Amino acid sequence: MMRAGSRFLIGLLTFALCSASGLAAQVFRVATYNLENYLAAPAGTRPAKPASAKTKIRQSIRELKADVLALQEVGGTNALLELRASLKADGVDYPHWEFVHGFDTNIHVAVLSKFPFAARRPHTNESFLLKGRRFFVSRGFAEVDVQLNPRYTFTLISTHLKSRREVATASETELREQEARLLREAIDARLAASTNLNLVVLGDFNDTHDSLTIKTVLGKGATALLDTRPAERNGDSFRQTDKRWPRRTVTWTYHYGVKDAYERIDYLLLSRGMAKEWDPKGTFVLSLPNWGVGSDHRPLVASFWAEDR
Repeated sequence: MMRAGSRFLIGLLTFALCSASGLAAQVFRVATYNLENYLAAPAGTRPAKPASAKTKIRQSIRELKADVLALQEVGGTNALLELRASLKADGVDYPHWEFVHGFDTNIHVAVLSKFPFAARRPHTNESFLLKGRRFFVSRGFAEVDVQLNPRYTFTLISTHLKSRREVATASETELREQEARLLREAIDARLAASTNLNLVVLGDFNDTHDSLTIKTVLGKGATALLDTRPAERNGDSFRQTDKRWPRRTVTWTYHYGVKDAYERIDYLLLSRGMAKEWDPKGTFVLSLPNWGVGSDHRPLVASFWAEDR
């Protein structure tokens, strides 16, 4: 007969193993990546994406190990499906995908996912009046509900707001601010039912953290979003004493060639409910050698536990 002490140890070991495997199964990653004109064929002034850049992008995506990946500047469904097939050949399979058509017919937003979508709500015809003239949101917004397991779902809204490229018809800053206002309305529509909804808002916002664009999207009060502010995993561990400013970590996501400047314009924002499941230790900006071969942006990723807390 097995002694009571032995039974206790075996039971404890079994519990530990089950808990460890359960924990591993509960963790998932969400990422965003602007691919810089991932076109299958030339469109206007935009060239087709060269093979060397595609190879670097696939390497970056493999390193991210993301379960759900929001993409910007995808040329079309052919380009998205080519990327998806190439990733699958590399051993990274995203069986579920979403592609959103917008007013801009050259580049689009898309989502790749290892988990199924419980719902899709693409925003393809959003418009606003600016100084008596009607404008459309250039790239639309991708909105999906991702079903991680029978008990856990989260909503993802991906965007690519107006660039800082000047246009003749209006101020690029004002256009971006108006697109941000419509994005915030989409956020408020989701959080109206419950401020604890699991919501991730991410993508290329084309503006810095002190801008009206970002302040509008972040919002205020109970429905305000949390800026995860991913940083490089480069060994920075110092304790910052000046509380007026964010930590002096390396957070830039984009090389702005016009000014030869490195800026943080890509964001991964969370609702109050989603922030409870967020793992800051699994959140970072991917930093690889020769990152610029693939894109003028660097991807960012955040980790979460797939259970409401």
